Amino acid sequence: MRVNWDYIKLAFLSVGVVALYGFADHRNQKRMVENVTVKFVGENSLYLTEDAVNKLLIQKYGPLENRPKEQLVLNTIEEVILSNDMVKNAQVYLTVNGELVSKIVQRKPIGRVEGTSKFYLDDLGQRMPLSKHHSARVPIITGKITGKTLEDAYLILDYINNDDFLRKNVIGIHIEDEGKYQLKFRMENFVVNLGGVDNLNKKFSNFMAFYAKAAKDNSLEDYATVSLEFNNQVVCTKI
Repeated sequence: MRVNWDYIKLAFLSVGVVALYGFADHRNQKRMVENVTVKFVGENSLYLTEDAVNKLLIQKYGPLENRPKEQLVLNTIEEVILSNDMVKNAQVYLTVNGELVSKIVQRKPIGRVEGTSKFYLDDLGQRMPLSKHHSARVPIITGKITGKTLEDAYLILDYINNDDFLRKNVIGIHIEDEGKYQLKFRMENFVVNLGGVDNLNKKFSNFMAFYAKAAKDNSLEDYATVSLEFNNQVVCTKI
């Protein structure tokens, strides 16, 4: 009976590789966390600081540095970070050199509600608390704040943020009632009566045509109100 030495060598090699991998993995799990790093992804405006994240983790787990890597459950650390109201997304991982890295995406405010309670409206239309670390320069929302009017305000802000001119110039939304929304512009004295959130594309297209003509005629300062409430027309009231 002939012995196939090639198969035997392959078997020993496979066993050796598995053993080596297991040994390396065991040593890796026994390594200590050398450093804890917090990285913010996206905008530079920090509504949440690195110190605040570290304090959050220390309150839950105690100091993480010099702790064996095998004691860490990364999914639970992510859940702790996500529990902060300023966090939109979080990813936690360990590097080969023992660094625990938390990559955090912060929530993005697009409007600020000034009423009985004060809070941001974020880019998903959800309420977001104010931050003691940074104040966002976003349009101010005033007036009759309800669940429905906030939904409408979000639709208006979402449209505004997708237009370069409007994003730079609209500084406020006043809510008179459901379906009655007013816009305040940065450089102009007139108020824009938007009406409801129906046909926003048509309404703003009409407004941009009016604005371009009035700017060319140097007559923007002559108007007190500009109404977009009526179909396919802009109705203006002079001072």
